[in-house]
Amino acid sequence: MKLSNFFEALASAYEAELEDLRSDSEGNDILRKRLMTKRGEVPLLLSMLKSNPEMVAVAFHGGIKFMNPLVMEALASKEPNRFPSWKELKGSLVIETWAEKLSAIVLDNADGEQFMVTAACLEYLNKSGQSRANNPSNVEEAEEEDEEESEANEGRYHLDTRNGSGDEYDEDQGDLEEAGADWLVEQGFDRKD
Repeated sequence: MKLSNFFEALASAYEAELEDLRSDSEGNDILRKRLMTKRGEVPLLLSMLKSNPEMVAVAFHGGIKFMNPLVMEALASKEPNRFPSWKELKGSLVIETWAEKLSAIVLDNADGEQFMVTAACLEYLNKSGQSRANNPSNVEEAEEEDEEESEANEGRYHLDTRNGSGDEYDEDQGDLEEAGADWLVEQGFDRKD
């Protein structure tokens, strides 16, 4: 598959972003926990949709399934000015409920539609192993991990969009707040009491 310059640049950055989230300083796999935190931060990251889409796109990791690989491969060869609309692309995807709710927040932004198309393609490239062309890995293992993440997120994470605020309500709100506080400390900020 030939990637456009746009996706060639972003695919490895997306992969690197996932790797950064995957483990803590002790080598423990904490990807699920960090993805939950990232999903809660999406409303705060909307300004990055165009400038650093890979940093926000990881929030959708494990939330999109692909019904037609040929559509995605054609998309991966395009520059943003040639993208289909989100509505057109969405017809060839299956989106988890939690990811659908998260996308509603993103789509309210002026850059939201292009971002969602970009995020879907980055996720496809990651799942298909195209972003790891120079770094082969077990794609089947990655797909199993993605399925486990989707199952773990089903029913545990949702956004209350009734008031349009995008506020997150989670059964484990305390755990999520703790994860967010831990993340800020890792970034060099002081912990709030």
